[in-house]
Amino acid sequence: MPNYGNTIKKICFESTDKLHADLKIRLHYDDLRIRDFLNDILLGYVNKDEHILAFIENLKKRKGTSNPRHNKVKRARSKEKEINKQFGLNKSEIENIFDIIEKEHKDL
Repeated sequence: MPNYGNTIKKICFESTDKLHADLKIRLHYDDLRIRDFLNDILLGYVNKDEHILAFIENLKKRKGTSNPRHNKVKRARSKEKEINKQFGLNKSEIENIFDIIEKEHKDL
């Protein structure tokens, strides 16, 4: 598990016996542990993994949880993707942009 913080927290929620059993069966079939599976899903959500976000958008449609804030977030994500395509910068390049500027313009 990636070190996302230094303190371990428990996340608990209720579900049905059937869903719990089905989850354990599927995870056993895929040779995964519940903890690893859920932590990676959470990391994907927090880190804006495009596959997880697509699933979340579908979930919101099914649950009917659409409000102006959700639409605003969706437009912002779309604009973010468009800007990333336009400039072709990856995350490490964006983080190093100030270093690049400093190297080229030492007088700033």
